[in-house]
Amino acid sequence: MSGRLDRDATVRFDEPAEAASVYAKGFFGTPRPDGSLTLDRYEAVYLTEMGRADVVEGRGRPVGWSTVFRRAVRAEPGFPVRYLVYRDLRQRGYVVRDGPPPVAFSVLPRGGVLQKTPARFWVEAISEREPFDLARVVTLAERAQASRKLLWLGVVDEESDLTYYRLRRPAPTGAVSPAPLATPTDGWLGDDRLTVHDPAAVDGLGRQLAYGSRVGDRLELSLLEGAYLARSGQLRVRDAKSGRTVPLERLEARARRLDPRFAERLAAYRDLRERRLVVKTGFKYGAHFRAYPRNPEHAHARYLVQALPERHVATWPEVAGAVRVAQGVRKEFLVASVSAGDAVRFLSLERIRP
Repeated sequence: MSGRLDRDATVRFDEPAEAASVYAKGFFGTPRPDGSLTLDRYEAVYLTEMGRADVVEGRGRPVGWSTVFRRAVRAEPGFPVRYLVYRDLRQRGYVVRDGPPPVAFSVLPRGGVLQKTPARFWVEAISEREPFDLARVVTLAERAQASRKLLWLGVVDEESDLTYYRLRRPAPTGAVSPAPLATPTDGWLGDDRLTVHDPAAVDGLGRQLAYGSRVGDRLELSLLEGAYLARSGQLRVRDAKSGRTVPLERLEARARRLDPRFAERLAAYRDLRERRLVVKTGFKYGAHFRAYPRNPEHAHARYLVQALPERHVATWPEVAGAVRVAQGVRKEFLVASVSAGDAVRFLSLERIRP
């Protein structure tokens, strides 16, 4: 079947019988009232590459697949990366259509019928060389969720291999009932941690609420835990050398000198704790936190969490490594996007096979 190639790499089939045949075999193209059919450039390149359609121009001169592809590249910046994702999805049996901007594609579930089956997925195509823009992907995930679509990112590496990620905006929750101390206890500040010696407080904070680490008869708290407990009125911070009270502002200033991302980490930690999760360091996994739905003595961590400013920009290899580690230890990888006002939005990233 022959279609006529336009300058923008779209193709038109004027013969109604040919147009109907192309459309019926995979829902390619957009039918017109006069019975003709127009292929967008992704459909045109795909069908010519697969040998399922011939293309002519001018007075009927045949045009090869490579010419159609090059013309599409000239017409649309970023076409080669997006086409690889389109091609892969079509090869997997999905019906793929133009997506609502700024998403590249709208995808029906396998076996879906165009005009009858609602699209289930939004798919964005990204090169691994593009930055991981946290604000952008959080916004995409929110739009997809509001439209009741699943958001996939198809990331194309330098060898044209694809890795797919499912992104969503979760609401992580736990089942740890907060039971604050009846009276505040003393936390002794030394270098980059605090120590609690009172036996009742060690038991209440360390065993029941799973703060810190019990070392012998004492409880060791991080500066993060100390700041959180001091803010909630459960801890009086005192200098281990002088015995003097340490104001919360001074404690947090020390923490920020030691950790430039302390503010984001504290906001994420507080949000997770308020969601009734137990929060422990994720250092051994290269993340900021491990989050448990119940006491760690009775449950495994469900999440690995990285706290980042909402305008954070990273590389995709960094993100790929973090997701791979989390899934390798059977945990969900969350990014805690922290605004200037300490509001926290969570983003879940999961590597999938479509």
